[in-house]
Amino acid sequence: MSHPSSTTTIPGMMFCAQQHSVRVEAVRLLAKDTWAVKVHAPELAKNITPGQFFMIRPATGSDPLLGRPFALFDVYHDTNGELAGVEFGFVKVGKMTTLMSQWCTGDEVSIWGPLGNGFPVPDCRHLICVAGGIGQTPFLGVAREALGLATYGSPPRKIEHRPESVSLCYGVRSKDYLAGIDEFTMDGLDLQVATDDGSYGHHGFVTDLLKQKLATNKAEAHVYCCGPEPMMKAVAEICKQQSIACWLSLETPMACGFGACFSCVTKVVEPDGSWDYRRTCVEGPVFKAEQLVL
Repeated sequence: MSHPSSTTTIPGMMFCAQQHSVRVEAVRLLAKDTWAVKVHAPELAKNITPGQFFMIRPATGSDPLLGRPFALFDVYHDTNGELAGVEFGFVKVGKMTTLMSQWCTGDEVSIWGPLGNGFPVPDCRHLICVAGGIGQTPFLGVAREALGLATYGSPPRKIEHRPESVSLCYGVRSKDYLAGIDEFTMDGLDLQVATDDGSYGHHGFVTDLLKQKLATNKAEAHVYCCGPEPMMKAVAEICKQQSIACWLSLETPMACGFGACFSCVTKVVEPDGSWDYRRTCVEGPVFKAEQLVL
């Protein structure tokens, strides 16, 4: 049986972004200290695209008071094949995420979105995604869309020319932190893993894998990246040196999610060479690397 949700349009958001009171459908452990939650939110699932995010908080109480931003991991369908909701991942690091890891099926939560701009529709021969830690989250949808396995958005986004190859270079501290490996095992996706301690895949940095990919797939390649800022800075520099188009998804702390509080501003380069601030939650979280002052 479907579960109705109450919705309230929040001023200043994208026209399709709404606040929903929804229920938790499932909570599962993905890896060490890493969890995934499914929530029943059909309208959000219908409108969201890979790289966009939403804010979420408990439906009652005031501790924590503010919502937290989470990127789409993927949408899911009900038994009739209809879009039913969204799934997202997180690492348990503080009060809010500890509480979320204890949520149970049927719990009520508040969620608002979709927010931000997401990754662009792929327009390249070789799409290379680079992820560090929980930064792999947005790339399940990116990969499935690029490979023609799923569509996202309303109306559904269209890819005029699909990439000849789609890769994910995924770096973590150790194999214990590899999250979503089963989901990323799909026909057409070249998944390569790097671990800091050598416990799985390449012993070293994920940027080593990127350099190897660019050595053979540099022509008309685009790079999408999400993860810790030092890693993204290194990826941006590699792409700059090789004249590769690169987009970064920032993981900036946010309070409101729709541009009112200006707590998530980041420095960007203006056309005249000067710099200014942009709101990560509205103008981002995805920016071309050349725009950012890292």
